[in-house]
Amino acid sequence: MAPPIHLPLLVLLIAMASLRCGAAVGEGFCSVEPSSECSGDQPLYWKATHPTLAPAHLQDLPGFTRSVFKRDHALITPESHVFGPLPDWINTLGAYLISPAIGAHFTMYLANMQDGSKSALPPKDVERFRAIEDYHPDLIVGSTDKQPLLETPGEVFQLRKLLPTSAAYDFNIHIMDFQPGEYLNVKEVHYNQHGLLLLEGQGIYRLGDSWYPVQAGDTIWMAPFVPQWYAALGKTKTRYLLYKDVNRNPLI
Repeated sequence: MAPPIHLPLLVLLIAMASLRCGAAVGEGFCSVEPSSECSGDQPLYWKATHPTLAPAHLQDLPGFTRSVFKRDHALITPESHVFGPLPDWINTLGAYLISPAIGAHFTMYLANMQDGSKSALPPKDVERFRAIEDYHPDLIVGSTDKQPLLETPGEVFQLRKLLPTSAAYDFNIHIMDFQPGEYLNVKEVHYNQHGLLLLEGQGIYRLGDSWYPVQAGDTIWMAPFVPQWYAALGKTKTRYLLYKDVNRNPLI
């Protein structure tokens, strides 16, 4: 009998009150507590949670969407998000953006949390991190901009990794920054599949033979071996969050 397949689960927790508010973690749960430090300023990555839904001249066109689903990639834009209760979560609404139904090997969703919200544990046989043999992931708490910049030979973008690269972690989360006019030098084609959330800026993403204008708030799924490439446009930097399998044998 073949061993069970464990699907990794990527959760993007966006606290609508403020992404700068503190979060309490314990007993496998993530909860958002009221914080006196929250101010009336716009929260971090405001445009990712309150993006422009469509180009100005198309906003009033009934039925318009930039969302696209194809065999080896998908672009899910904010006007296509459908929020509903998440099983066993408290005071939380979620929008599933990527799931095995699309052809992915993972699930990626937005969870809108308010003061007093609390997440659920992963479903049975679904992992958020792997624990095998002598490898056990630890709790990681930190800040994106405090992570060191890593070398990117042949490229100009800035790269930060939010998780260790050790064998205990079988997926990683990258933060990639592009200044206006910068672009990927490599035209990627590889066995990894990706989930991507654009946090800031705008640009052009190539997926297969298609070219898509993208902006903060957009989500992209990229299947294994789909050609992919990005160029940043506009007057401000691009920042996106990228999920990627690591430390996995593609034969298993």
